[in-house]
Order: sequence, then C-alpha cells, then structure tokens
Amino acid sequence: MMKRKKILSVLLICVLCMGGTFTVQADDISDAKEEQERLEQEKKDAEAEQAELSAKLDAIVADMEKTQEDLYAKENEINETETQLVEAKVRENDQYESMKLRIKYMYENGNNEFIEILMESSSIGDLLNKAEYINKISECDRQLLTEYENTRKEIEEKEATLKQEYAELEALRDELKAQEADVQALLKEKDLEIENLTDEISENAEKIKKLVAEAKAAEERRKQEEAAKKAAAASGSSSGGGNGQIVVSGNGQLSHPVPGARITSDFGYRVAPTAGATSRHDGIDYGASTGTPIYAADGGTVITAAYNSARGNYVVINHGNGMQTWYQHCSAMYVSAGQTVSRGQNIAAVGATGIVTGPHLHFEVHVGGVPVNPRLYI
Repeated sequence: MMKRKKILSVLLICVLCMGGTFTVQADDISDAKEEQERLEQEKKDAEAEQAELSAKLDAIVADMEKTQEDLYAKENEINETETQLVEAKVRENDQYESMKLRIKYMYENGNNEFIEILMESSSIGDLLNKAEYINKISECDRQLLTEYENTRKEIEEKEATLKQEYAELEALRDELKAQEADVQALLKEKDLEIENLTDEISENAEKIKKLVAEAKAAEERRKQEEAAKKAAAASGSSSGGGNGQIVVSGNGQLSHPVPGARITSDFGYRVAPTAGATSRHDGIDYGASTGTPIYAADGGTVITAAYNSARGNYVVINHGNGMQTWYQHCSAMYVSAGQTVSRGQNIAAVGATGIVTGPHLHFEVHVGGVPVNPRLYI
C-alpha cells in the first residue's frame, strides 16, 4: 500500500511539473503573439509614413514641373523685353543722330538759311507760320528724344525685374531639387525598414507556429501521462499494481508477454506505418485492445518504467546474462525502476501511447545491447 502511494505521489509531481511547463509554453506563445502584433503595427505605421512621403514627393515633383514651366515663360518674357529694349535703343539713337545732323547743319550755315526762309515769306502771316514751323521742328526733336529715353529706361527696369524674378525661380527650383533628394532618401530608408519588418514578422510567425506545435505535443503527452496515472491508480496489487496473477505462456526461454494475442508486425525492416515511426522494426507487435494485461517474459529487475514521446509508456527489465526485454506503448505501468519482478507477473497494460496507429504492445529482446528477433526466445 505504501509503495502504491509512493507511485501516485511521483505521478502527481510529474503532472504538476508538466503543468508548469505548459504555463511557460503558454507564456511564450502569448509573448510571441504580442510581439507579432507590435511588429504588424510598426509595419502599418511605416507603410503610412511611406504613403505620406510618396505624396509629398509627388507634390514636390509637381511644384518642380510648375516652376520649370514658369522659368521657360520668364525666359520668353526676358527675350521679348530684350528685343523691345534693342528696338527702343535703335529709335533713340536714330532720333539722336537726326537731331545732331540738324544742329550741325544750323551751326555750319549759321542762321542765314533760316533768315532767307523767313524773308521769302509772302506775308507777315506766312512769316509767322514759317518761324513757328522751325521752332516746332526743334521742339519735336527734343520731345521725341525724351520719349525714347523714357521708353528705354522703362524697358531696362522691366528687364531688371524679369531677371530678378528669374533668379528667384531658379533658387526655388534648386530648393525643390534638394527637397526631392531628401524625400527620396527617406523613402529609401522607409522601404528598407518595411522590408526588415516583413522579415521579422515572417520569422516570428514561424516561431509562433513552432511554439503552438510544441504546446500541442506537450498537451498530448500530459493527457497520456494522466491516462497512465489513472490506470495505475485504478489497478493495483500486493506487488504495487497489475491483476496479481502469474501467467506464463509458451515453452521457450521467454514467455509470451500477451498470451493469445496475434503478432501483427514482425521483426526486421518494414514500411513505416505512420509519420515518426521507424522502418527498422526492432521487435514484434502484439495486437490487443487497450487495458489487456502485459506479463513479464522472465524474472528480473525493472531498469526503467517511464514515458518517451516515441515509445510512450514503456518498461525495461534486465534478466541478467546480457538480456533485457522491452515493453512499449503501455496505457498503464504497474512496476517501478528498481523493483524485482517474477516471470509471468502482470507489469503493465496494452495501450496506444507514443507514436502508434492503434493499441498494441511493441515487444523487444536485447542481447548484449543489440535488438534480436524475439521469436528466437519465445
């Protein structure tokens, strides 16, 4: 009875430890999912900033195109103004040269010609008219010269203004070019940031997938352990478990571990029946329903009574002289490491723990540490 309580205590401790493992795995998955959400949000923010930068770049390019059009228009205005200035200077120069010729003529000939023109007048009215005509010619020369000078000055001022506006447009264009270069550099950085975030998101998603798979596997192991614990608690005998009967079957060195059960898979190479199973079958399989008693093939000492993800619940008995027998995929184990068992003693029950396609006992015989065909000894 004390031994049974000890076994139950050990199983309870194992379950509690596994519970702690599940909590850690759940925390890891939660942390990974929070990290995934953070990375996704960072990517969304970066994509929004990228869109803003692209819109800003489009606006800058549009402003540059408009500025360049304004520059072309301003160049045309300057060219037209320069043409007008040249024409104004020509008219001013022509008027000035004509005026100089008249002044020179009057200086060289004195006033005699003008006097003659006046003396030839037929009347005082004619005289006054001719005198007034001569005076008007001089005034006209001065007025025209003044007008041409004013026109030239106006055109020169207009040209200066246009050149100033052109210089300002050039400065604006250069500023826009600098802004364009800055925005393009920021866009390049943002593209790299988004690319890195995408890689991180992909890696974290794989991490989550792996953690979830590990958690599912751990949960499956926990369920199998609980099933084994319940089976061990429900069973029991004076030897610490089992039905208390001694059952020996066969005339060989070893007894059949599941008397009357059909051998469903023999020793040697085979096609792996399920993912994770080996194609080198190191034992023989006894087909039987879950809970069917498993008996020790011979007396000896229990070396191992434990759980393995592939073997499930399994027992190993050392019979001496280099021989051991292995009992795998048990639904319950009624012995513990260090315990001495008798030939035909109920040590476990058939199950489907570990990597299996259905309930059965996988039975192995090892001689000198090497698996051998059990049929040679049963």
